[in-house]
Amino acid sequence: MKITIIAGARPNFIKIAPIINAIKKKQNEGFEISFRLVHTGQHYDKNLSDTFFEELNIPQPDVNLDVKSGTQSEQTAAIMIAFERELVIHPCDLVLVVGDVNSTMACAIVAKKCHTKVAHVEAGIRSGDLSMPEEINRMLTDSITDYFFTTSTSASDNLLKLGCNPENVHFVGNVMIDTLLQNLNRISVPDFWNEHQLSEKNYIILTLHRPANVDEVSSLVALLQGIDTLVGDKKILFPIHPRTQAILSENQTNFKNIIFVLPQGYLNFMYLIKNSFAVITDSGGISEETTVLRIPCFTMRNNTERPETETIGTNTIVGTSLDNLRERFAAFLQNGPKKAGIPELWDGKASERIISILVDKK
Repeated sequence: MKITIIAGARPNFIKIAPIINAIKKKQNEGFEISFRLVHTGQHYDKNLSDTFFEELNIPQPDVNLDVKSGTQSEQTAAIMIAFERELVIHPCDLVLVVGDVNSTMACAIVAKKCHTKVAHVEAGIRSGDLSMPEEINRMLTDSITDYFFTTSTSASDNLLKLGCNPENVHFVGNVMIDTLLQNLNRISVPDFWNEHQLSEKNYIILTLHRPANVDEVSSLVALLQGIDTLVGDKKILFPIHPRTQAILSENQTNFKNIIFVLPQGYLNFMYLIKNSFAVITDSGGISEETTVLRIPCFTMRNNTERPETETIGTNTIVGTSLDNLRERFAAFLQNGPKKAGIPELWDGKASERIISILVDKK
């Protein structure tokens, strides 16, 4: 079996690492399975791309399509044009896509139009929010996928309600957690740890990336000012894109507790998460890692495509209201973290299950 694996953005790199390890394990067991790794170039900043390949021991891509940025349509079109050429030259039995970025949807469409089967890792998750580009990517990818690999029973149920063939819907667990568990003994202290007098549980991690939060300067400043007053004597560590920090610097905004640092590589970032007091984020994926690491997480969104992180895990959805965040965070400070567990099959073996299933379907 020849598999083409697609990676385009930071979350993709984290998800493909254990899948590649699982393929290599099958190869060592004598199975006829090979892979070609295609990097679309959707993320091209070194801290968002090269660093993850190096740290997670991902082999260098067989090709980088080098599409870079643009509008949603421009980027999607560029990926499709470049990947079609790639797939014509290097045909395969299966194109494997992960997650919900533009590369996922674009390469799935190309594969199907080239009469190649598609496997979608992290299939079936839904936020119900069509204002999110990722939600559209998920829906379109799943509408043409052949093999669905899900992180939860609720994701599997979403697919079955859509009429997907039950024989091709497989609840396997979470490949993000595979990567986390495979690398926990390798996470490392960032260079700035002593400089900012960080220690276990004396800081909070803040991540913001959604356009509604970071693209409008006045709303970003207001949000940061509000969060700056939430935390008492805790520091707030904010890995921030240089462009966003430049905008804030131009507005000469001073914060008492917030420390700005550059985007972090995987091993440094997981160290920071593991040793934090809590996390405030507008990301969906971070709530998976905080759940397994048992770190309280407050997600500033009105919905989540990962409900198990809230119903079972450490995540609390607080909406986009700063007042609501204040209320929920104050309750946490007073009462302590909520009782939480780890979702079913988040055990570090999802990738092995995926590759075993694909080998059996050959």
